[in-house]
Amino acid sequence: MLKRKFGDRSDWKRVLVREYAQSFINSEYFNGYVTLIRTVKVSAPLYAEYNGVKICVVDDGYLWLQQFPSDHNHSVTTMFDSKGNIVQWYIDICLQNGVSENNVPWMEDLFLDVIVLPSGEIFNKDINELEEAFLNGTINKKMYDLAREESAILNDLIKRNEFTLIKLSKEHKELLLQMI
Repeated sequence: MLKRKFGDRSDWKRVLVREYAQSFINSEYFNGYVTLIRTVKVSAPLYAEYNGVKICVVDDGYLWLQQFPSDHNHSVTTMFDSKGNIVQWYIDICLQNGVSENNVPWMEDLFLDVIVLPSGEIFNKDINELEEAFLNGTINKKMYDLAREESAILNDLIKRNEFTLIKLSKEHKELLLQMI
């Protein structure tokens, strides 16, 4: 069974106090849900490490913007520090995006992730998890192929600076900040 991740991240124990907003956007460049979490108070900062460099991805006052495009097989989380600087874009490859009966957007995770740093560096993660999920029957060949193809397409778009959601992250953040 695939893990379903919700935009409000209500099960996130690290975040002690949060502010949350969401909206549905239907524009020329984006169609889908966007959510924003402001981590007012966290129990402890969270760090990620890339090529031996640790970066803080969650701390007090950070913003996590998540974009759930309709009819696409990815979801993008843009992490902003407490000063509004982008820390990273974390792209989940997913089977589908949807919305719950409580109107909270979600995505079904297909294991592969693409991380983009503001420097332009790209990291592809969890290929081994995708392989394991296929071998143990968690996903079928069609899902496996979908994840690999979506990851390849996104990597190409990112390298050519043509991945629209990265370009829209600041605009979407500003829109939702008005709702908090």
